[in-house]
Amino acid sequence: MYAIFETGGKQYKVEAGDILRIETIEGKEKSKVKFDKVLAFSDGKKTKVGTPYLEAATVNATITGNGKGDKVIIFKFKNKKDYRKKQGHRQPFTEIEVENFTIDGKTEGKKPAKKAEKPAPKKETAEPKAEETKSEAAKKTETKKETAKKAPAKKTDTDKKEKAEKKPASKKAATAKKDAEKTATKKAPAKAKTETKKDDTKKPAAKKTTTKAAPKKDTAEKKAPAKKPAAKKTETKKEDK
Repeated sequence: MYAIFETGGKQYKVEAGDILRIETIEGKEKSKVKFDKVLAFSDGKKTKVGTPYLEAATVNATITGNGKGDKVIIFKFKNKKDYRKKQGHRQPFTEIEVENFTIDGKTEGKKPAKKAEKPAPKKETAEPKAEETKSEAAKKTETKKETAKKAPAKKTDTDKKEKAEKKPASKKAATAKKDAEKTATKKAPAKAKTETKKDDTKKPAAKKTTTKAAPKKDTAEKKAPAKKPAAKKTETKKEDK
């Protein structure tokens, strides 16, 4: 079932429940509107065509809102005239929702009721979830039982005591050996240090004695040649006389 009507210089083909945008009309949001310029109407069996409009036929709708469309840019240009003009435009519109039609005083094509099937699936989905939760709980209990069966038997207190007695004995022996080695290594370097200190103290004393004795000999040798030239000079003087 559909109808063709005219408004704002345009023609629209609509059905009950359609939402469309038309040229702006007077009216506030959620107010009812009637369009009496109906060009044709069809109920699925018969079609009626007006000349140019059908008498006693209207399209009933409600205004859902007003607004503006997307921006359109208008650019004008003239060659060799230095003329350019750029302009933007947004076409205003009114959005309506078609409810029904009236033909010869009868209302036809009522707005279809909203589907009430949505809440039903929720119940259907809820029931399987409950079944799933039960099955999951059963699975958990089975897994717990299996783990309890597979778990090894707990060790007795006697086994624990025997292991505790064995471990400390071996540890004590190992620790005693390590302590003995550490003490031996500590004493050896101490003696070596004392010997090195004694050697260091003796060596510098010998060097000092040698250095002191050497300069005395040099002075004696230097003084001896100083006397000889004096005697030669005296001899030469006597010969000249």
